[in-house]
Amino acid sequence: MVDLGKHATEVLLAYGVSIVMIIALVGWSLAQAKRAKDQLARQENTHK
Repeated sequence: MVDLGKHATEVLLAYGVSIVMIIALVGWSLAQAKRAKDQLARQENTHK
């Protein structure tokens, strides 16, 4: 394992927070894409 020295806690916490935020943003983006796709499908069905 890499020796992070006396700042290991802060470094690992920063990595952990970053990973959680990236996962949350990807999840939010996928949810938004699904909502947009569903809304577009509804609009296309009502205009036929």
